[in-house]
Amino acid sequence: MSRYGCVVEWSRGEAPFRGGQYSRAHDWRFDGGAVVRGSSSPHSVRVPWSDPAAVDPEEALVAATSSCHMLWFLSLAAEQGYVVDGYSDAAEAQMGPIGFGRQGILAVVLHPQVTFSGPRAPDDAAVRQLHEVAHERCYIANSLRSEVRVEGGWRLADAR
Repeated sequence: MSRYGCVVEWSRGEAPFRGGQYSRAHDWRFDGGAVVRGSSSPHSVRVPWSDPAAVDPEEALVAATSSCHMLWFLSLAAEQGYVVDGYSDAAEAQMGPIGFGRQGILAVVLHPQVTFSGPRAPDDAAVRQLHEVAHERCYIANSLRSEVRVEGGWRLADAR
């Protein structure tokens, strides 16, 4: 069994805590040394108590889902002898009511755009199969209760 971790650090500073007028900005520290600035979403807590330049937890969930899917897709494509030149995904999530007065992510939609080159070009069915298997193997998608859809496209690199 693998374990994954992150240290989340927040400090109030001089701001008053009562009344909710404190910053929600904080740091995510990862074992490799990366530090990511986090905050509540401005959709949840208005500026100046949230930091719109920081990553909010909902965005992080979408990014983790997209990244996991992409990494599996690239691995599978390489195993099958395809050459991927580029992969871009404008992933998004939809938040809404999940019952009992609670809110949650209702769906994550991936929109990958993949560029292939090389002597072996896939067809639509092959790309669809790569995405299906990547989705089945994605640890993050397997961990979510909400729907995760892949609605992407692909193309061949320009012949030069």
